[in-house]
Amino acid sequence: MEYCELRLELDDEEEGVAHRVSDSPPCGEYSNRVQEDGMCRLVATLPQSDEGQRCPDMFRCSDEVAVWLRENEERKQNILALKETVSELQEELRNHRHRLKVLELQNEERNRGNVSLEQRVRELEGQFVAASSLLHLQGELLRELRVQVGNLSVQVDTVRRNPGCMINIVKTNTHTTAQEALHPEVQHVRNCPIDCASIFYNGVRRSGIFTVVPSLGARPVEVYCDMDTDGGGWTVIQRRVDGSVSFDRGWREYTDGFGDLHGEYWLGNSHIHDLSSQGDYTLRIDLEDWSGQHKYALYQSFSVEDEATQFRLHVSGFSGTVEDSFSWYHDKQAFSTPDTGSVCAEISHAGWWFNQCYYANLNGLYYKGGRYSPRTKNPLGPDGIVWFTWRDSDYYSLRKTAMMIRPRTFRPHLSP
Repeated sequence: MEYCELRLELDDEEEGVAHRVSDSPPCGEYSNRVQEDGMCRLVATLPQSDEGQRCPDMFRCSDEVAVWLRENEERKQNILALKETVSELQEELRNHRHRLKVLELQNEERNRGNVSLEQRVRELEGQFVAASSLLHLQGELLRELRVQVGNLSVQVDTVRRNPGCMINIVKTNTHTTAQEALHPEVQHVRNCPIDCASIFYNGVRRSGIFTVVPSLGARPVEVYCDMDTDGGGWTVIQRRVDGSVSFDRGWREYTDGFGDLHGEYWLGNSHIHDLSSQGDYTLRIDLEDWSGQHKYALYQSFSVEDEATQFRLHVSGFSGTVEDSFSWYHDKQAFSTPDTGSVCAEISHAGWWFNQCYYANLNGLYYKGGRYSPRTKNPLGPDGIVWFTWRDSDYYSLRKTAMMIRPRTFRPHLSP
């Protein structure tokens, strides 16, 4: 059998595979393969026809080969397009991998951030605990400082109330005088104020509470100084203003004193004795009724003896704008209180220098409005704040009273 060989060289990378050019009529078979020099060799084998022809119609076969070549070219273009698609997919895959890497890095960064945040929270919790402890400590220190400031304020207030006052503590020895032997523990310096008049002489011109140290070894005592009434220098020993303090007290309370120096109080018989025994003192009594009318009584001589004599009263030398209801009847009377067995003190519910019983009692019960009667109040007798000559009645109770003393020789000085 004779073969007709057709060789075509194509620049193709496909390896040879046998194909049929057409199913009918058959033209033959062909194959292609890549040579060593990289060229594609196409071999077609054509069978001999039955009519004795040596070769089939080459033109028809050439058309079939041309069709195959076009198909092969299309496949080549498809392969190139596929390569481009694969290249694009590979690039997209690389982009996806890059984005994935970025996300992994971001996730790791967030994880590290969360760890850092947790660590920061722990640090802050530790700092909060430390700050709480420090705050507690500072609170304790602040409270301690407040106590110290309070103590200093008391000391400063004491110094303020004692302008120029100094007290020296000394021991007794063979050279002490008879007066010092009676009070061997305290010696008074001249510039220590003994009453409100000496505070006035030290330059203080305002009313208020001050500490004075009466002479003859008496204890320091806080007093209210009236620097306004009749030239000032008055040491107030009694005051009634609003009924806020009960004067129905026993012997010991009247001896030591009670009440509020800013309001109502009784200075105390022992202190009144210490003050009035320093020299010649004058007593002033200010009175006011419920209509606002004000009057006063002035006594040139006033003193109170010690407790051994039941604080016996000495008062004389009356003058003033009200008739006297005090000195002529109560002079030289001992002091008594409801718990000493005094009927007058029990009826009056007060401590006072009672006689039979009184014409003046400034420590009685406080009746708002002034008027009261035995039928509705005390059937045993009058018990209000009484100054009989004010209304010629025991049944009218005054609204305000004040008893104050100062040295008889006091002379107001001009303010420095």
